[in-house]
Amino acid sequence: MRRLVVALLVVALGALAGRPADALESAAVSSKRVVATLVSETDAMRPGVPFRVGLRLRMAPGWHTYWKNPGDAGVAPELTIAGVKQSAIDWPTPRRVSEGPVMTYAYTGDVVLPVTVTATTGQIRAHARWLVCKDICVPEEGDFSLNLPLGTPHPSAQAGLFAAHDAAVPRTLPWKARISPDGTLFVQGPELTTATVTDAWFIPDDPGRIQDDAAQPLSVRSGGFTLALRPAPGFDATKPLSGVLSVRDRAGMQVDAAVNAEPGPPPPAAMPPLGQILVFAFLGGLILNLMPCVFPILAIKAVALAQHAVRGHGGRGHAVWYTAGVLVTFVALAGALLAARAAGTAAGWGFQFSSPVFVAAMTWLLFAVGLNLSGVFQVGAGLAGAGNQLTERQGAAGSFFTGLLAVLVATPCTAPFMGVAVAAGLAAPPAVTLLVFAIMGLGLAAPYVALASLPGLGRLMPRPGRWMEVLKQGLAFPMYGAAAWLVWVVSQEAGPTGVLATAAGLVLVGFAAWVFGTTQGSAAQRRRIGQSVAIVAVLAALAVLSGISTAPVGAAAETSAERFTPERLAALRAAGKPVFVNMTAAWCVTCLVNERVAIGTDAVKQAFAADDVTYLKGDWTQQDPAITAFLRQNGRDGVPLYVFFPAGGGRPEVLPQILTEGRVLGLLRTS
Repeated sequence: MRRLVVALLVVALGALAGRPADALESAAVSSKRVVATLVSETDAMRPGVPFRVGLRLRMAPGWHTYWKNPGDAGVAPELTIAGVKQSAIDWPTPRRVSEGPVMTYAYTGDVVLPVTVTATTGQIRAHARWLVCKDICVPEEGDFSLNLPLGTPHPSAQAGLFAAHDAAVPRTLPWKARISPDGTLFVQGPELTTATVTDAWFIPDDPGRIQDDAAQPLSVRSGGFTLALRPAPGFDATKPLSGVLSVRDRAGMQVDAAVNAEPGPPPPAAMPPLGQILVFAFLGGLILNLMPCVFPILAIKAVALAQHAVRGHGGRGHAVWYTAGVLVTFVALAGALLAARAAGTAAGWGFQFSSPVFVAAMTWLLFAVGLNLSGVFQVGAGLAGAGNQLTERQGAAGSFFTGLLAVLVATPCTAPFMGVAVAAGLAAPPAVTLLVFAIMGLGLAAPYVALASLPGLGRLMPRPGRWMEVLKQGLAFPMYGAAAWLVWVVSQEAGPTGVLATAAGLVLVGFAAWVFGTTQGSAAQRRRIGQSVAIVAVLAALAVLSGISTAPVGAAAETSAERFTPERLAALRAAGKPVFVNMTAAWCVTCLVNERVAIGTDAVKQAFAADDVTYLKGDWTQQDPAITAFLRQNGRDGVPLYVFFPAGGGRPEVLPQILTEGRVLGLLRTS
């Protein structure tokens, strides 16, 4: 008897416990893909008092349903409740889901789509439709019912689902947003700085406004950032653009905000003080003299200074014309950068080296300078006159050409302070940009102006003699070495066909130099024939140059490195993994040296493996927009850039541009 009483008590308690759950979550409509129910936030209702119910979809792994704007494909769920006053669905923030060539906005796992209802009775009857997709898409629907008792509402057993939903709804934040006619979204807020924002993306409320599958390059500056959206046919530059803006910080945390961007141009960026920018520009140009990219041009400078010094005038004229060549070339590069950006190109410092045509032309030019140094042909009285025959005025045009060549050869490198100056300069009005680049040129020319201006320099030089010719010939080999390196750069940008074309051009340039040189001391008629043949050979080389096209094959892959993508970095950061990011380019000598002596050593590889550090390598040889955006996020406009993200979402550290093995190992030990 006692056992029977206990059993009956257990059954009764179970029935009492089960009744609210049954009443507050409907019977399920199930398939192999989704279990769907209708849930209530409260355990009772009062007539005329609003409360929330929601369609709950629990999807099998790999399946997803869609947001109110499904993106490039899909259909949003629908929920209709009979006999009540009903609001629209309160949509939580969706995920971006790539489905082959299209981008969609969707939900996975367990999601609740609530509506607010005002009813007169507790009998809730609803009909819902939804589309679920994986490898295929399947439309589903179902009818649901809930029976809520009349009484004082209290949180139901399912109230936690609504609380989780509320945490996933985009927040209203005091950020100001503006959308420009070209699709640039500017967001302004004091919390948004390069120290806090690492990634951001925008999802529009309405379909057809932007190209959903296009990249959204991010550029962060103090107090705000821009996202370069790509307008779709339905984009209207005169109307606001509303949607969800997701921002990820350096700890991997994500904030979702509802924004309504008003049409208009983005406000001007807040810049550091102009004086500080100019100081950084001068120091950057000064230190650029120590970068490996500039080493080949030291031959020109050394011979020019030696020749002017032994003549007794210290090379002041050379210094003036050399500085003029440097300044004109720096300002011309700044103008070209501004024009490229105005045309929508994600161009940065050294942008011209992303063109295999430019690299091949530079290869031939350095090779020709080397041939001149080796004595194959003579142009002017010495190297200070290379590239011209205006030697009567101390090689003025040759000195100008030397400055021009120095800048062109230097652009594959960036020096300390240069990154900040270039990034700030390019974000400033055009006049300030040109001034910043001109000051950078003064920094590059400053050491040689000082040396050439010293009156006692001539007394320190040995007497003129055979040594000067030997020095000149010996210094041809850095030129040949630079040309060989540039051939390798062409191989990274244009593949074997580009290398073959560059090599053919080298043969033609060499032939032109030889013919020109062998006929220089001949009679007038023979000299003219030699010059004509040389010109034909150069024209043939230019014809070869026009046929070189970009056919990227990528830099040689390191077995320990993964390819950088913003998505891969975000995933690793979300998982709390330590990450070392290396932004490099095939034409960046400093990058290649750092990789050999500081990153690719056995000690660093072993330390990466021991600390489970993921090594991400970004190849900016052809200036990938995603890498450009990452550079600007970290206050740079060129490579190299090294950023270490410690485990557990700690603050990332930007490493120096001149890297050592000890610096990397020390960073790993202290992280």
